[in-house]
Amino acid sequence: MYAVIQTGGKQYRVSKGDVIRVEKLLAEAGDSIQFDKVLLVGEGEQLSLGKPYLDGSKVVATVKSHGRGKKVMIIKFRRRKHYMKRQGHRQSYTEVEITEIAA
Repeated sequence: MYAVIQTGGKQYRVSKGDVIRVEKLLAEAGDSIQFDKVLLVGEGEQLSLGKPYLDGSKVVATVKSHGRGKKVMIIKFRRRKHYMKRQGHRQSYTEVEITEIAA
């Protein structure tokens, strides 16, 4: 059984036992969270599709840890104008483990 959920402006295809990195959530490590924005639930050939979300379905996950991703360098440069600006960015994430998919 798998589901497609939406969180943090992105969509993820998840199954029970998957560990995924989502945008930072306000929850402590070890807490249980629910994703209510379920777009699709599938099992074998059977498929349930929401418009846009499925009513009464949820995905339950456990927060494993919080962290920050690799550094991405941003460079602004104007040739012949003696201008160059460098900036780095590290995106925060929350690592969650999917424990249950309730259709």
